[in-house]
Amino acid sequence: MNKKCLIADEMHESILPLLEGIGFETDYRPNISREELLKAIADYEVLLIRSKTEIDVEMVDAATKLEVIGRAGAGLDKIDVAYVESKDIEIVNAPEGNRDALAEHVMGMLLAMLNNVVSADAEVRKWIWNREANRGIELSDKTIGIIGYGNMGQAFVQRLRAFDCRILVYDKYKKGFGTKKVEEVSLQKIFDKADILSLHVPLSDETRGWVDKAFIENFRKDIFLINSARGEILPVKDLLPLLDSGKVLGAALDVLEKEKFNKLTQEEMDLFGELFQRRNVVLSPHVGGWTFASYKRINEVLAGKIATHYRIETDF
Repeated sequence: MNKKCLIADEMHESILPLLEGIGFETDYRPNISREELLKAIADYEVLLIRSKTEIDVEMVDAATKLEVIGRAGAGLDKIDVAYVESKDIEIVNAPEGNRDALAEHVMGMLLAMLNNVVSADAEVRKWIWNREANRGIELSDKTIGIIGYGNMGQAFVQRLRAFDCRILVYDKYKKGFGTKKVEEVSLQKIFDKADILSLHVPLSDETRGWVDKAFIENFRKDIFLINSARGEILPVKDLLPLLDSGKVLGAALDVLEKEKFNKLTQEEMDLFGELFQRRNVVLSPHVGGWTFASYKRINEVLAGKIATHYRIETDF
């Protein structure tokens, strides 16, 4: 086929034999700089990236032969999708590759938050044996509101169903998915009924800063909050007063507005420092979809979609 693929971010080693097996010439350069990429991109038909590489107008204009961009993961917020598609370049991503990993991680964070696992662990290690302060909350009698019913939302709901809780789902762009165990509802019903809110929406101009203080104050009840989508959707400066007031009873966050701590301003460091001190906040470093299995599975999904683009038969 004589097509060339540049892999511009670190990926599981299986990506090379997968692509070479369907006829691609591969160039693995995970440490390539933006300047180097701008100079090299014109030689390739396929580009594979993770979340560190930004695909903007300048990059697309330099990619004169590009036919496919593959995103090893789900989010497309670093890609100027409209401009890419205007150049007849197909974008493929791989939410199917890490949705199960994400769902299991969110399930674990939720149970840890409701049962004070992280704070209780820290206390016991300090020789504090306080059972009453760490009394847990059962999930079975709670109503969970899910916003976003794509691959990640659906995988999380699949796990939740085993706990016999009430599941309400709102998705602005998807209709007709309700079942006996999953109620398709309006956003207002989420506000009225939910005890727990879990966010599963992509980052876009529409969702950036969307779940702010005013948004959360729409909830009739005090709620627990989970964000495994993108940190920019939920501003920390808005979350802190909600934790202070008790409107947010606890938060489980796999993502933050800025995840490169060495680039934080002093004001941002102060905000994050205050967040990190909260006993009722469970944190992880954006690893929800990042397991040993998903790292490899993402490659298989991407290679399969690239093969489909070029109408190549595969056996994986």
